[in-house]
Amino acid sequence: MQHKLHSVLLVKNNQLILEEYFKDHNANEPHDLRSTSKSIRSILLGIAIDKGFIDNINDPINKYLKNPIPKKNLDVRKEKITIKHLLTMSSGLDCNDWDKKSKGQEDRVYKKKDWLQYTLDLPMVNTPGKESRYCSMGVILMTEIISQSSGMSIMEFADEYLFKSLGIDNVKWGHTSDKEVIASGKRLYMTSRDMAKIGQLILKKGEWNGEQIVSKKWIEESTTPKTKITGIDYCYLWWNIPFTMNEKKIISKTATGNGGQYIIIIPEMDVVAVFTGGAYNSQEDKLAFAIMKDIILPSIKN
Repeated sequence: MQHKLHSVLLVKNNQLILEEYFKDHNANEPHDLRSTSKSIRSILLGIAIDKGFIDNINDPINKYLKNPIPKKNLDVRKEKITIKHLLTMSSGLDCNDWDKKSKGQEDRVYKKKDWLQYTLDLPMVNTPGKESRYCSMGVILMTEIISQSSGMSIMEFADEYLFKSLGIDNVKWGHTSDKEVIASGKRLYMTSRDMAKIGQLILKKGEWNGEQIVSKKWIEESTTPKTKITGIDYCYLWWNIPFTMNEKKIISKTATGNGGQYIIIIPEMDVVAVFTGGAYNSQEDKLAFAIMKDIILPSIKN
């Protein structure tokens, strides 16, 4: 069978019960997570709040983002953009990755010299909070806020406050752009087993080996729907994706990335599923959901 899966892992009741790698991929290889990195950044933001680096997600971004500041398309609405607007993709900036005409579409921005300045200089097309449009650059602004408020690069912050406690040390940060990319703009590369640890952390509401890594309150808040994007419930950089089993709807807390990178957490079944793949910019990257629905979930007994 031809497919573009690179790995499939399944954890049930804290036990790894399935682990498969395909083609030349293996357990020790950090995989480009693409937008699954966003959901991990959401955890990092929760930690930044817990540690007191950030007071409140309802604060305007200019409280923390001191450099750069908007220079073009100045608009009073820009001063009202909050961290929460970045988390829910509702900043009002002309930024929509799924619209090639959007000035803030990620592939366009990747060609620019200064991503932060360019993003802050985008025109406003909406009042902040009015409408959610998938915007990667907003998440990069949010990451820069974590960095500037803590005085650490996102790599240092993640290592210190998240990865060290979870025993995650085989990670790298990179990008497909051939230009020099700022630290806050880089994506995570992580092994499938370490992705499963992130899933377990969500399942256990922020606790790991008896230590509260990120507050339970943040995990609950950040994985509860706040808006919709393309008709699907969207939280703070996490999706709530439904599955149907025996005519019953089961909600998953899911991190998704282009090409088939998924961390799928189903709390009521105590399940974490991880997929990596190479089906970039293709509907084939949805194969994981068919496998979950038709093979994995029916085979699991609660």
